[in-house]
Amino acid sequence: MWSAFRRFWSTDRSLTVLLVLLGIVLFVVYPLRDLDVVGRVFIGVGFSLILVSGVAVVAKSAVPTVLVGSLVVINLALHWLSFWRGGPNLALWEVAVSLLFCGVLTVVVLVQVFREGPITAQRIQGAVAVYLLLGLGWAFAYRLIAVARPDAFVFSAAMEGTLRDDHTWRFVYFSFVTLTTVGFGDITPAHPVARSLVLGEALVGQLFPAILLARLVSMELYHRWSRNG
Repeated sequence: MWSAFRRFWSTDRSLTVLLVLLGIVLFVVYPLRDLDVVGRVFIGVGFSLILVSGVAVVAKSAVPTVLVGSLVVINLALHWLSFWRGGPNLALWEVAVSLLFCGVLTVVVLVQVFREGPITAQRIQGAVAVYLLLGLGWAFAYRLIAVARPDAFVFSAAMEGTLRDDHTWRFVYFSFVTLTTVGFGDITPAHPVARSLVLGEALVGQLFPAILLARLVSMELYHRWSRNG
């Protein structure tokens, strides 16, 4: 059974599972944050699944597995400790480790997507997962700034009326609005660092899909040329 599990996660199908988990957490679980304790439990379980799947994705070699596995253990401990005890210092560490994990997992998945071989549907799904990880990573960066500087972002009256003690879902929403350059204006960066991050995410949101598409097309053409040549 364990060998079958390892074989599954060593294939491109693991990228599909990661994409599905990201989609569920971002677009189904995170909006449940307004359910207070129940919502936080759902978020904790969903994000924990992403963390565990991240370890499984990199389980092909020892060094990435140890690196990502260590981040997962620390992240899980901080997340559930923050859930039970709370506190700004604990929240700061939790968000910082979550941001680091998203960055490491993004790089690992990109390496898997761009490795040699034919461009399969699963590898395209992995590229979409990278796009979602970028949005999630920026959300954690915004949350990190907001924990350190509560006045770094200005919320509209409608948004203020729905805020709880944890603004993570609002920053997930704001991150993807920025990444796709929609920009509704209900959350405004006020701190210079926050504004710089918003500019960086908007640029990545425009450049990443174009560069990614060009890269995947060129890899597929090269693979077909080398196979037929």
